[in-house]
Amino acid sequence: MASAVKQSRPGYGQLLRTPGAWTFLLPGFLARQPFAMLTIGIVLLVQSTTGSYGTAGVVSAATGVSMALFAPQSGKLADRFGQRAVLLPGVLVHVAGVCALITLALAHAPLWALLAVAVPTGASTPQVGPMVRARWAAKLGGSPLMPTAAAFESVTDEFTFVVGPVLATALCTGIHPAAGLVAEAALSLAGGLLFASQRRTQPPVHRESAADRPRVSALSVPGVRVLIVAFLGIGSVFGGMQVSLTALTEHIGQPGINGVLYGIFAGGNMLAGVACGAIAWKVGPRRRLLVAYGLLALATTPLWAITAIPLLGAAGLVVGLCIAPALITGYTLVESLVPAAARTEAFTWLTGAVALGQAAAATSAGQLADRFGPSSGFLVPLAGTALALLVLLTLRSRLAPRTAKVVAGAPGTTGTADAGAASGHAADDERERQLSHA
Repeated sequence: MASAVKQSRPGYGQLLRTPGAWTFLLPGFLARQPFAMLTIGIVLLVQSTTGSYGTAGVVSAATGVSMALFAPQSGKLADRFGQRAVLLPGVLVHVAGVCALITLALAHAPLWALLAVAVPTGASTPQVGPMVRARWAAKLGGSPLMPTAAAFESVTDEFTFVVGPVLATALCTGIHPAAGLVAEAALSLAGGLLFASQRRTQPPVHRESAADRPRVSALSVPGVRVLIVAFLGIGSVFGGMQVSLTALTEHIGQPGINGVLYGIFAGGNMLAGVACGAIAWKVGPRRRLLVAYGLLALATTPLWAITAIPLLGAAGLVVGLCIAPALITGYTLVESLVPAAARTEAFTWLTGAVALGQAAAATSAGQLADRFGPSSGFLVPLAGTALALLVLLTLRSRLAPRTAKVVAGAPGTTGTADAGAASGHAADDERERQLSHA
């Protein structure tokens, strides 16, 4: 049952005073650090042992694809059996996979062997971010603090993507090519076990019957499918930027600055996330999502033509500023689209979509960098965001929130909380219709 939250103007201070919040926020922050280190750690290690960004991108992509495919299943199992039951074995398998990948890469194993280990490594990646978001949804229900919680989580994610890639790059370039993945495995183990130990704040388990399961599947919601495609575009920005920045800085003889440039990009994302959470929005979430993706597509347009490091840092900052509004609004829409019994699954579908887009972009950008030069990889974020914007413009009507009647009658849901969530978004939906006819 959702906790009672005052209906005053939402803000970070009020959010962080939610009873029990800190008990899962601090372990969750530690446990999600490895997520930002995995891809760049694989790219740097495999590139150092093979000399090919294309090969490094393929191995990284295999990890990302398996993560994207298995993450929703992990979320569905967490909804049914509890987060702890899924997280504990997943952490152990993931750490074992990372250790095996390091061993094979340093032994100059063939590509097929690296791919064979990369798949279970990615599939078992702990999905801590979606689990934290599900805990917020269980705590807040239909409260106006939900958009603030989504913004806070986006800021936390982006702070992770500021620290993670910089830390992994510094370890790989300053100590040993495998040091980044060693740290990733250690943080996965420590953070995952700490987060799993927080039993009191995990969402209630929904053990619905077999006949009810199709009705609460997150993937059966049309709006979720649209958001999945949109989040693939965001993943293309992350993957394309990581590989292209790595290739370009290596090409100009300054590999150590790669982490700084990616940190600037992620820092812009974090700053925009802070601002989004502090704004009392008067525009509905669907319209905000379209505007955010339009700005993101524009921001990625000049990247391929920039070779000067200061200009590239400035352009990366602008791209980062445009990502946070898209991510935050997409995650906020989940609360109005999906029944409570399927929200962890929905969040993991979106996280998996980002990972899949990132993996595909890493592969494509790596191949382009090998064949046409390092700057050509920046075309991947442009293509990904442009396609995502096209899908959103075409299918935006599918992002309309559920009605209170449907929510109250959905199996495995808390009728009062879900009805409140739907009605809380109804005013935004009506405002969007009025603005569209203005």
